[in-house]
Amino acid sequence: MTNTILPPPKPHADTEVDSLTGWMSHLVELRERLVKSALAVLVVFLVLLYWRNDIFTMFSKPMIDSLPEGARMISTEVTSNFFVPLKFVLWVSFVLALPVVLHQVWAFVAPGLYQHEKRLVIPIIASSYVLFLIGSTFAYLFVFPTVFKFMAALTPLGVEMATDIDNYLGFGLTMFLAFGLTFEVPVVVIVLVRLGIVTLPQLRSARPYVIVGAFIVAAVVTPPDVASQLLLAVPLVLLYEVGLFFARWVTPKEASTGLSVE
Repeated sequence: MTNTILPPPKPHADTEVDSLTGWMSHLVELRERLVKSALAVLVVFLVLLYWRNDIFTMFSKPMIDSLPEGARMISTEVTSNFFVPLKFVLWVSFVLALPVVLHQVWAFVAPGLYQHEKRLVIPIIASSYVLFLIGSTFAYLFVFPTVFKFMAALTPLGVEMATDIDNYLGFGLTMFLAFGLTFEVPVVVIVLVRLGIVTLPQLRSARPYVIVGAFIVAAVVTPPDVASQLLLAVPLVLLYEVGLFFARWVTPKEASTGLSVE
């Protein structure tokens, strides 16, 4: 009999197959999570679609109230009357469905987290969402009326103040994002201290830079008037102080960084 010499087995073949299978399962799960998130936004959008004009009217009320008597907003594009309210309703739908979207993100990443990381992530996500809503509400109730009345007062004699609804939508969404993210500052400060990236004394010593940076950000993001810049810069500085206040009770992650709160 002739002895047949078999080739040696590939030592990493099974490992590579398992790795590929693992990646594919993650991609499939990611696709399912994205589909569920998109469906949540779509359901809210379809519910609000019928009231799109009423919702946009509520959104534009601060501007309309600041216009001179008899003046109205204008639409310079043929399709703006239809698409602008639609875009805003889509934005509102995403914000309202954001808890479902964040839940899908959490369900995807949670299996790879340690137990202490899970206890940290849930309060961060919940507080971030609530603070974003508070920041957007602050912009709508206080910033919008102040800015629009200030701009109306500066309108030259003989010039009619009439804002295009598409430009107003861009301005409003920018302000919502700016103030919504500004109100996230306490969460950012607490997370930085908790992860040991910076220490509380380092954050306190950075106050002068934060104040200067707040006014620079306000000058870039807001319209070129003092009122709106102050309405963004002052809360930004105050919220930084709020973050420092609550960070005093946060224990930094000393094991991995070696940093500690003095």
